Amino acid sequence: MMKNKLSTKIFIYLAIFSLFILLFLFFFQVIFINTFYEWTKTRTIKSLANDILITENDISLYDKLNRISYEENVCIELTNSNGDNLYSTYTNNCNLRSKTIKRNFINSNKKTKTYNLINNFTKEKSIMAATRLSNNLYIFISTSLIPLDSTINIIEQQLIVVSVVVLVLSIVVAYFISKILSDPITKISKAAKLISKGKLKTKFETTSDIKELVDLTNALNDMKNELSKTEELQKDLMANVSHDLKTPLTMIKAYAELILDININDKEKCVNNLNIIIEEVNRLNSLVNDILALTKVENELDKLDISEFDLIKLIERIVKQHNIYVIKDGYSIEFIHDNISKLLINADKKKIEQVIYNLLNNALNYTGDDKKVIIKVVENDKDYTVIVIDSGKGIDKSELDHIFDRYYRSKKNHKRYIYGTGLGLSIVKNIFLLHNYEYGVKSTKNKGTTFYFKIKKDD
Repeated sequence: MMKNKLSTKIFIYLAIFSLFILLFLFFFQVIFINTFYEWTKTRTIKSLANDILITENDISLYDKLNRISYEENVCIELTNSNGDNLYSTYTNNCNLRSKTIKRNFINSNKKTKTYNLINNFTKEKSIMAATRLSNNLYIFISTSLIPLDSTINIIEQQLIVVSVVVLVLSIVVAYFISKILSDPITKISKAAKLISKGKLKTKFETTSDIKELVDLTNALNDMKNELSKTEELQKDLMANVSHDLKTPLTMIKAYAELILDININDKEKCVNNLNIIIEEVNRLNSLVNDILALTKVENELDKLDISEFDLIKLIERIVKQHNIYVIKDGYSIEFIHDNISKLLINADKKKIEQVIYNLLNNALNYTGDDKKVIIKVVENDKDYTVIVIDSGKGIDKSELDHIFDRYYRSKKNHKRYIYGTGLGLSIVKNIFLLHNYEYGVKSTKNKGTTFYFKIKKDD
């Protein structure tokens, strides 16, 4: 299919529109002028007949009829029910001589009627409006239809000249309008092509004052900025993943070689080295699972498996599973759920479990020197709020808006050496979106960070 430039399209449409207007004027000024003229004359004399409210005893009757006849250039005849002429005003263009028509109207007992008449000698057309004013008073108003042939010829010549002038002006105006509208879009298109080639420093600019184009430019600049951020975050991800994969692989290789080198009878060393290898494999598996989980959620390949379960019991089990950090590293994990011994919710149990795991692990990674983490479940009027609190250094305000972004990793220091892809909170965010949960994060510098999400109560 042939493609046309926007400027060409706009030019063609404006030119066609101008031509259509000229044709419209031609038809109404030349083709239909006689019809319109007759319709106007008929309407005029009908209106005059209805507006003349007179009686037989009206002392200003003759003056009134003479004035109307003069001002409107019409002939007026006033008769009684016998057809006798009570008064007449005649001009050069009258056709009120037909007694038969008058008698037929009087006998018809109609209120009003309009007649189209033709003079048998001159062949001139005229219109007569007959109106019954009372039982004994009738008025007939007539006006001739002057031939418009000469007038039409003049209008035709005038329209030809006007059409040529208007068409030329329309072409010129259409050209400039098409340029004004298309140039900013052309510039935006060129910038977009550069962006598509990876030149993300290109800026979308427009000098247009058209609101839609300004909004489009701003939206594209926002998109470009987000693409730039995404590209930077992807680079960080590659660096993080490369580092996080390289380290455990190196350790696996090193400890495997140690097993080969050491005395096979030294079972304690073999077990220790094998345990380290298993831990590193588990770490690799966790990295891969994070990447796969985010990919499934973001591509909507992951569907919710809704079921009813006890959230309190689920959190208690997860806290218990993390007691290894309490025993081994001296962490403190406190679960507070005042007056809520059981909380049944309808949600995807595995995904909510993943949320609690990720938020708890994140809190353990970044908590302060007191190594304290608190999980709360608070009941409100319309929902239950799950809160995870750490006592770490907090998050800068500039980072808060990005903390749930994929690939994002806070620059603050971990409390313990944890490997990760920066995908955990992004996975949490997507699970919240799937469940339509309200969520957020609050942080105070050097006082810790609080993550929360809200589960609406069933109606």
